Amino acid sequence: MSPALAIGDILTRAQVEQTAATIAAAQEPSGAIPWTAGEHTDVWNHLEAAMALMVGGEREAAERAFAWARASQRADGSWPMKIVVGEVEDHSGESNMSAYVAVAVWHHWLVARDESFVHRMWPTVRRALDFVVSMQLPFGGMAWSQEWRDGAPAAVNEEALLAGSSSIHHALRAGVALAGLLGDPQVGWELAGGRLGHALREHRDLFLDKSEFSMDWYYPVLGGAVRGEAGHRLLAERWETFVEPGLGIRCVSTNPWVTGAETCELVLALEALGDRERALQLLADMQHLRTDEGSYWTGYVWPDDVNWPVEQTTYTAAAVVLAVDALSDGTPGADIMRGTTLAPDFAEIGLACGCASPDSPGSTAGSAERVAGVARRTA
Repeated sequence: MSPALAIGDILTRAQVEQTAATIAAAQEPSGAIPWTAGEHTDVWNHLEAAMALMVGGEREAAERAFAWARASQRADGSWPMKIVVGEVEDHSGESNMSAYVAVAVWHHWLVARDESFVHRMWPTVRRALDFVVSMQLPFGGMAWSQEWRDGAPAAVNEEALLAGSSSIHHALRAGVALAGLLGDPQVGWELAGGRLGHALREHRDLFLDKSEFSMDWYYPVLGGAVRGEAGHRLLAERWETFVEPGLGIRCVSTNPWVTGAETCELVLALEALGDRERALQLLADMQHLRTDEGSYWTGYVWPDDVNWPVEQTTYTAAAVVLAVDALSDGTPGADIMRGTTLAPDFAEIGLACGCASPDSPGSTAGSAERVAGVARRTA
């Protein structure tokens, strides 16, 4: 039997700091962190990179990244989907990208315990999550984006992405935790989170069918809506489809291509379920993507034995840093995906999907207690 892996056998603290330094090196003077130098910036991956900078000891660069997020947010709470060296390439606003600021701010709080920073970021978080909640569809999922025309919000794309909505569920729990910290309750976010969690558990068939992508497989677990035995069952369903032993996981089921970011997100999902053995193995398996400088190739096509695309992305490096932190408990931010510091699971109140909810006629006493619990937390 092979000896059990230890996180220090995979990456050392010095190597984590080296990887964080490659992210900082890619940061633009404005504070933006693009996918690669000269490529586009989107706020979700930008904020994930900021979180990794906090873990890797690059706090000054992280603070500049958060300042960029504050400065580039629009009045409606969204960010442009693509910004290339300061120029907007795609003006549309994506709900999932906008929501992630709540996760990044809560992570910063866990690591730094800087309440002045939280107060500074709170208006940004509040605008972002108010925008996101306004995009909720009747069945509970979140419309994935809103177009912009002539400098103003326009048509909403009224379809929901499973992975994006799962990430929003995570962000709403972080947002409610921040609201509790600051004594500024947000009842609407809790209600939206309850409807969203219900949809992610019971109505995954109503989301856009992107089942060929591994993100749609593991994200309900990563985002915290599906945990426990249900989470283990969900990951077991397509493990053989996506996991390539010794390499990582496929990004798309039909392509012989493993990607580092998706592999590390699955590592985080497994760690959140308590499955450390497989999490450690997958993290070890994807280290073939690491360069001598500490950056990471985006992916690898194994029939051709080539790294593709020919790029080393900041978001891949960030996912590695966060995965190592979770498995090592290296910082207090290690809990960010595990979620024990986040707001409790949301009650499924006010469902509009046709399912019974605790506030429906004939609800049980136990369900009524859950309704009262929401009221107490938001009073």
